[in-house]
Amino acid sequence: MSKESLMTMVANDLDDSRLQGLGMYVLLKSMSDAGQTHSQVTNELFGRLDSKLFATFDADELVAYTSQRPRLTFLGDHFAGYQAPRIEIYLMTDEMDRNFWFLTGVEPDLKWERVIAELLGFIEAFNVSLVVGSASLPMPVPHTRPVGVTAHGNRKDLIENISTWSPTVESPAGITSLLEIRMTEIGRDIVGYSLHTPHYLAESEYPAVAVATLEYVGAALKLALPTDKLREAGRLVDQQLAEQLEANNDVRQMVDGFEERFDAHVQEHEPRSLLLDEDKQMPDAEELGASAEHFLAAIENTDDWLRNGQDDSSSGDQDQ
Repeated sequence: MSKESLMTMVANDLDDSRLQGLGMYVLLKSMSDAGQTHSQVTNELFGRLDSKLFATFDADELVAYTSQRPRLTFLGDHFAGYQAPRIEIYLMTDEMDRNFWFLTGVEPDLKWERVIAELLGFIEAFNVSLVVGSASLPMPVPHTRPVGVTAHGNRKDLIENISTWSPTVESPAGITSLLEIRMTEIGRDIVGYSLHTPHYLAESEYPAVAVATLEYVGAALKLALPTDKLREAGRLVDQQLAEQLEANNDVRQMVDGFEERFDAHVQEHEPRSLLLDEDKQMPDAEELGASAEHFLAAIENTDDWLRNGQDDSSSGDQDQ
């Protein structure tokens, strides 16, 4: 007996020839969502672009609720507003009226190979031209420098000479990285861009990394993706951070150290990790945690602003 499909097509125009050969952007919310990039990017895309729900995955079969608990609201004497996890494919239209697929929602905890098999069936059926994934990683880099990136995949023209950090490491897997392996095995084009978020800002909304994400994805897929609101939010965050740096010498010294290491790496062009110190030793979790703790204590007011000052953009929230 065949297994029941995890994907349900909800659109009616499956045979439309205009759906053939489009690109696909994959952005699934995972534990490494540094800078709250997922919510910022999805808010920007769904708030500015036309979208049509095309297919859904059975999230109840794929999500371990105890590992990533859905949200709900308690209203004094009862619960309401349960936010069920979603994993969905949308047909989106960019600012130049060009269509693309957008796979978004939460990263599945379970049945990765089955999800990928069904997703590959979708990619084959619609002859998806290129899949682009993105992620945001916490890194010991300064917010005063351009957002760094690690580019990967099988399209050399879209990844060569782009990465600011190209390590050889063993790391926990994600379903998007497994998708990259499976697509490469069957000869389908896929690339990914892992953006570097200052680790001391990883828990806050950091608009600069969301802007960089959309710039890399847009360039690879040849799409005009909106970033106006994110850029404006980024300017306000930069101003708040600059004020805190000026007011706190300890914080300034910490960021200076990250700047020196970052600049040295850029100047030397050596294939070494930005995580290494001058003695080529990896800072341990205690060192990174201590520096982050000092910084976040100094910018408490800024962090409050980051959490509460973005209400205007939250009305169109499509975070999944």
